[in-house]
Amino acid sequence: MPENLESRAHLLTEQVNPNSRNLDALNSLDMVELFCREDALIVPAVLAERESIARAIDRSADALGQGGKLFYVGAGTSGRLGVLDAAECPPTFCSDPMSVQGVIAGGANALVRSVEGAEDDPEAGARDLEARGLCNRDVVVGISAGGTAPYVLGALGLARRRGALTVFLACVPGQVSVQWDIEIRPLVGPEVLAGSTRLKAGTATKLVLNMLSTGVMVRLGKTYQNLMVDVAVTNRKLHDRATRIVMTLTGLERDRALALLERSGLRVKVALLMHWSAESAETCQAVLTECSGQLHAARERIQDNRDD
Repeated sequence: MPENLESRAHLLTEQVNPNSRNLDALNSLDMVELFCREDALIVPAVLAERESIARAIDRSADALGQGGKLFYVGAGTSGRLGVLDAAECPPTFCSDPMSVQGVIAGGANALVRSVEGAEDDPEAGARDLEARGLCNRDVVVGISAGGTAPYVLGALGLARRRGALTVFLACVPGQVSVQWDIEIRPLVGPEVLAGSTRLKAGTATKLVLNMLSTGVMVRLGKTYQNLMVDVAVTNRKLHDRATRIVMTLTGLERDRALALLERSGLRVKVALLMHWSAESAETCQAVLTECSGQLHAARERIQDNRDD
């Protein structure tokens, strides 16, 4: 057993919540109402970190735009949330599966079953990140609700030594000396069930990761207005979504939108440019490539070429 076991007692995430001291005596309705009152504290806590989140979005987008990768590193619930967010990026934004990666203490087994002790090894965090080819163009987001997970701190330490951008996401106040490039600390307070950071801290973490990955992909041109124009058309649901996006942005009836999407090779951006410009799919894809996938810029480029 670690010698400093008692040192976690002072952490905000480990403290006893005075509002839920009688948790075991509540009926189910009162319990639900208590959870709702406590969960209402989460969004203000995340909003208080808006400047740090925005800075992380901008700098991460710059890194990925230059060929870097975004790594989420965590243990337990924090690790699972990172893996979940990373896994959602390819189907939502048609991004390279390697561009956003989740790294969890204990490996794949830890996704479905607790791997006790996995978070206590800082060298393992560094090794797991090393194995993924970390370089100075990358971004490492270390996620630790209580801010102390050695696995996460070890990974962040390696990232710093390699010159990668380091982001630390925790639900406890920061120390006087800031170690990392960006710190995001939504202070949601003690949990309804003392120490169970899968609750408010987990929800706050999910909110931050939602904003971070979506914001990065917006900056990389994966959206047009608020539509996911880089959606990967890999099943019936996503085929229908892609069709509806084309209909929304072109005003075409469904049959014509479906036909256009098919001619584009199921590439929504290409289909839209084809409609707007009357150019071939090949030409539209070439212009998109020249404009780094930015649909607004590609549309303007085609118009400028015509004006010339």
